[in-house]
Amino acid sequence: MADVIVFDLYGVIARTQAPEAVRRIEELAGAGGPAFWDAYWACRPAYDAGQESAAYWADVAARLGVRFRDVPALIEADLDSWTRVDDEMVALVHDLADAGRTLGLLSNIIADLVPRFEARHGALLDRFDALVYSCRIGVAKPDPRAFEICAERLGVAPGDVLFFDDSERNVRAAREAGMRAEVFTGPAQVR
Repeated sequence: MADVIVFDLYGVIARTQAPEAVRRIEELAGAGGPAFWDAYWACRPAYDAGQESAAYWADVAARLGVRFRDVPALIEADLDSWTRVDDEMVALVHDLADAGRTLGLLSNIIADLVPRFEARHGALLDRFDALVYSCRIGVAKPDPRAFEICAERLGVAPGDVLFFDDSERNVRAAREAGMRAEVFTGPAQVR
């Protein structure tokens, strides 16, 4: 088993947005469907790399040609939609840390979400030797610098890392950066 394991957060340890959270965001935005979500995701890379929340939502609105009525409520609903975790993966992280594995977290995450996630899941995050957040390093996966910074913060070469992400694109980028990487399919795969 690998001694240095790095995990993506969303889609691996943390859950993606629940359907009810998606509906709440659409309700607050006064928009929904493919056009809304295309804009939401198209504007996300700058947000993940450190853009402020209000500027992100202004970019989404501009792309859609609309004006959002209550941006603070929209920000709040969006932040809340990203705070759930997979209990089985949380237990696995604890098991790996207890077994002496060096663990890293490499996440495309927005600045406003970090303190909220840390407040709710501090015991989990304390098990990681390095927490590498895109908003704090100024680059987001699949930029190769994200993987290099993560390995550096763990004090290892990229080739010493086994990386799990739910995005094929990020897995390819991690491999190009020299890491061993796998598309995450579930806790049994990691074990």
